[in-house]
Amino acid sequence: MPTFDVVCEADMVELRNALAQANKEVTNRYDFKGSDARIEQKERELTVFADDEFKLGQVRDVLLAKCAKRGVDVRFLDYGDPQKIGGDKMKQAVTVRHGVSGDLAKKIVRLIKDSKLKVQASIQGDTVRVSGGKRDDLQSVIALLKKEVTDVPLNYQNFRD
Repeated sequence: MPTFDVVCEADMVELRNALAQANKEVTNRYDFKGSDARIEQKERELTVFADDEFKLGQVRDVLLAKCAKRGVDVRFLDYGDPQKIGGDKMKQAVTVRHGVSGDLAKKIVRLIKDSKLKVQASIQGDTVRVSGGKRDDLQSVIALLKKEVTDVPLNYQNFRD
């Protein structure tokens, strides 16, 4: 019985490379000379530091540009609220999405059931497994999800016959 998994997972190697490029550009840019602007990473949590709110926005823009250039979908990044950390210095937490959330998984299962295709969808932790009798039905499900779910980047893995 053919199956595949629907996941939401960023390429962490490319993200790390994009962060390194962004940090390098921020340290070399003239408008950031003498400032404490940088991006730090801990697992799936990024922290953007800057001297003021304007520079914080500039560092975010550099990060987005480098992510787009490296092929990392920017919809993986969830921005927290900017916080003051003393004086004018600012920081902002950015989390990298990992796994399909419960609400999104339920939405995906509902979309698949409403499509009347002869496939079954089941939620397994932070993935959604889709199985069906024919490979063409599974490809139709992938096309449906690509068309309907646009707010979150989805990946399709473990396609098996």
